[in-house]
Amino acid sequence: MEETEAEAMLRGQADIWKYMFGFADSMALKCAVELRIADIIHSHAPTDHMITLSQIASHLVAPSPDITCLTRIMRLLVRRNIFADHHPSEGGEPVYGLTCSSRWLLHDSEMSLAPMLVMENHPSLMAPWHYFSQSVKEGGPSAFKKAHGLEIWDFASENPGFNKLFNDGMACTSRIVMKAMLTEYGHGFDGVGSLVDVGGGTGSAVAEIVQAYPNIRGFNFDLPHVVATAPAYHGVSHVGGDMFEDHIPNADAVFMKFIMHDWNDSDCIKILKNCRKAIPERGGKIMIVDIVLEPSGDGLLDDTRLVLDLVMIAHASGGKERTENEWEKILKEGGFPRYKIIKIPALVSIIEAYPV
Repeated sequence: MEETEAEAMLRGQADIWKYMFGFADSMALKCAVELRIADIIHSHAPTDHMITLSQIASHLVAPSPDITCLTRIMRLLVRRNIFADHHPSEGGEPVYGLTCSSRWLLHDSEMSLAPMLVMENHPSLMAPWHYFSQSVKEGGPSAFKKAHGLEIWDFASENPGFNKLFNDGMACTSRIVMKAMLTEYGHGFDGVGSLVDVGGGTGSAVAEIVQAYPNIRGFNFDLPHVVATAPAYHGVSHVGGDMFEDHIPNADAVFMKFIMHDWNDSDCIKILKNCRKAIPERGGKIMIVDIVLEPSGDGLLDDTRLVLDLVMIAHASGGKERTENEWEKILKEGGFPRYKIIKIPALVSIIEAYPV
């Protein structure tokens, strides 16, 4: 039956109410992570993997936890399918268990999103979102700088606690992406004898690649003060330099993960041109691990990818996520007329681009 105008307006009202209080989902999730509810269930539940709220509360680091408050928060998280609940037919307390969603909140899991969730919901990273309308009206520096007077990297250097929070969040995301990439993209390293990770930080990503493909000689390229603190990895050489200058080490292939989205188009083209000089014209390639937006896409992660483009407005200065057409434009101008996009089960895709 066709929806009436009144029904359509009610649905529209319901949507506005939902988005108005969208932050409540994030805050409830943050609360669950800070209280380590998923960890408590995972560690202390009996063989049926479910546990009562009283049992959860008994493991909280708190002298007198408010069970009523916890009940109300868990009720929403159950409705969001973050946790599962079961109400015994014979009465008694409901019991709670993990779902496929809450397993991503386990702190001790190698594949945990808990550090990223805490990071993105930190007050310092939430404040810039309140400056979006000002950013539209004025342009200028990032919303982060409007909120704090400093760009995010300068803010992190002056606030060690925030810097650790930020690094932990980035590291957990990197682990998830690297696992998906190495599982689904093994063929991409066929025939690669040497690989330079441009903007590779302390070298963990290229080290993982070299460990999986010992025939590859790895180079980790980043600013001198970054590589100065990098640990030694078998098969990896650390090289200090600036990707905006013509000093990228020569290799069969260039690897860049979560780099290009931090920069505007003209800066990306400069980086690409320098990468182009570092690889052979025949057989050389660049591997970009980054988001490809599909604004009309209906995939599991397409909506989140669009949100992450707004994260770039909030936190980066000039950075953005790009559609395939936007990628094609900067790749061609940067010296890579041919490319292909390889999808993997992650937020990112792999963009392979070739100089000829």
